[in-house]
Amino acid sequence: MTMVPICDAKEGPGINPKRDVKEMEFDRVGIAGVSKGLRQVLDTVKKVSKSDSTVLITGESGTGKELIAKAIHNNSSRRNGPLVVINCGAIPGELLESELFGHEKGAFTGAHRSRIGRFEIADQGTIFLDEIGDMSPDLQVKLLRAIQERRFERVGGTHTIKVDIRVISATHKDLPAAIAQGAFREDLFYRLNVIPIQILPLRERKEDIFSLTDHFQHYLTKRVKGYQVKIFSEKAKQALLRYDWPGNIRELENLIERISVLVENQTIELADLPDYITHNTRQSTSVSVSSVLNNRIGFNEAVDQYQRSLIRHALDETGWVKARAAERLKMNRTTLVEKIKKMNIEPESPEPFF
Repeated sequence: MTMVPICDAKEGPGINPKRDVKEMEFDRVGIAGVSKGLRQVLDTVKKVSKSDSTVLITGESGTGKELIAKAIHNNSSRRNGPLVVINCGAIPGELLESELFGHEKGAFTGAHRSRIGRFEIADQGTIFLDEIGDMSPDLQVKLLRAIQERRFERVGGTHTIKVDIRVISATHKDLPAAIAQGAFREDLFYRLNVIPIQILPLRERKEDIFSLTDHFQHYLTKRVKGYQVKIFSEKAKQALLRYDWPGNIRELENLIERISVLVENQTIELADLPDYITHNTRQSTSVSVSSVLNNRIGFNEAVDQYQRSLIRHALDETGWVKARAAERLKMNRTTLVEKIKKMNIEPESPEPFF
């Protein structure tokens, strides 16, 4: 369980409590990226921040769902109230009800004194229920009532407590599938899913990779004394772009921190990257169609990237014997040589003589 109070408007850049929310400069709370998919999410965040509607954020682990929740809160009229974050999947089911709603003294073994819950702490602010898909069905019933009526009782109590809160939830799970399996209540899903926001995985918005690396390195310059921003060689950049990032943004952030510690040179070369990333460069052979449609990759750029990937794959498979690669690609060797030169395609290791 994590509680993040947001009480001072100065904490967010561009936020001034004397200004109207509509006139306020939009606070991205450190969300970096330029892709079409991310811009669509931020456009939705801007709109939903002006309301108190319940929001459900979905996306794979590590895509930044909590940051989106913070952006909604920081740009809303509740920004001077608390933002309370609780991970429903990290707390045992028998304790989660007490964490959410509090308990009275003697409500259960070990309850030596009364305790207020996160819903009470979030009064006049926002509560963010992360990993909502991990909540037990029994507790889902009580949560549904609390969200619908904005009132509840502490565990072991009879006094009804009213709160003024906004509810934002998030999950990496497929809730409709969980509903079909009887693991998640359909009525709760519709109550949570008033405004849906889906965050694309990093592999489907690779235009954001270098905005993120710049952002993480900028943070390191503030955190680590004497840190010098590093640059990536062209081969290293291509390796990062070809990698699928199963851990999403969190994985990229961890990589940047690892590089900051282990690499002394200012330029990051291909050899400085982990083997699982450099090995992947020989396996990724096409541009994701969803990436083309969801981001700002134009048709011509997508075709160029596909040609580059296809040519490199054929060359790698044939040991960079251009005649054999041209045969595999069903094109003339001279045409292949011209394309290699034009696209500046080079082998990952020294090219053998032919």
